Amino acid sequence: MRFAQRFEEIEPFPSVVTVGAFDGVHLGHQALIGQVVAMARAYGWRSVVVTFFPHPAVVLRGESPFYLTSPEEKRACIARLGVDVFVQIPFTLETARIRAADFVERLVRIGMRALWAGPDFALGYRREGTLPVLEELGRRYGYTLHVAMEFHLGGRPVRSSRIREALREGDVRAAAECLGRPFSVRGEVIAGAGRGRRLGFPTANLNIWPEHALPANGVYACWAELPDGHRHMAVVNIGVRPTFDQSSERVVEAHLLDWTGDLYGQTLTLHFVERLREERRFPSIAELAAQIHRDIARAREILGAAPLPV
Repeated sequence: MRFAQRFEEIEPFPSVVTVGAFDGVHLGHQALIGQVVAMARAYGWRSVVVTFFPHPAVVLRGESPFYLTSPEEKRACIARLGVDVFVQIPFTLETARIRAADFVERLVRIGMRALWAGPDFALGYRREGTLPVLEELGRRYGYTLHVAMEFHLGGRPVRSSRIREALREGDVRAAAECLGRPFSVRGEVIAGAGRGRRLGFPTANLNIWPEHALPANGVYACWAELPDGHRHMAVVNIGVRPTFDQSSERVVEAHLLDWTGDLYGQTLTLHFVERLREERRFPSIAELAAQIHRDIARAREILGAAPLPV
């Protein structure tokens, strides 16, 4: 998959195009992009996904933490869908002022012959490029507009906002159902306070990108993926460690089961499978340790029945 950040980097070639934020690359995004790829292959054309970073909601409304996928994660997910060209346009206040017709002209210059969109899609300044407007522009510029049906799961549309809502509730299983894969975060392992090691449960503290969305505070059963691709069962705590110091800063710390070694400086990816419990303060360290033993036993049971696909 070719990657570009400006339309000027893309040589003209007959193309099937879709435009959107695609944060999370969830099942709805996958279905839409799948139709783009299928049409491009059927005609011998090129499939093109155009997206933005930062997300328009971050620039225009200051929403944070926000992202379900980092730019690198999104790019990797879209590459796996068989897309030929991925264009990530820097989104600024100036970008927000581009008129719909002007944006369409830029797409036509790289060879757009077909544009795919969802039923509520709009493009350009103040969302002026509604579907009827884009259809009219298609007659002018020589492309066809195709509207994909909204993807539903459990009687509700699959949207990035629905996934963020599930994460705020700690429902990582519901998030995974919408994503078509476990929700994941990654970060470099950094030094922590060492309390877990003294308890007998050494943890890897992750430095997560601050803009990345996280599940609600609590304890989770996860798969921890090392840089070499090996995966280990893990119990992950997200929160403020109320039994110790009630920090105002949320931390993400993972205890890898059946693992010994030094992870400092390595990038660890956590794939969330199920929430075990809420984070809470324990009357004593001994009671906390006893609960961690129960968490580990429960995590083994859950993860043993839910291995990650290769």
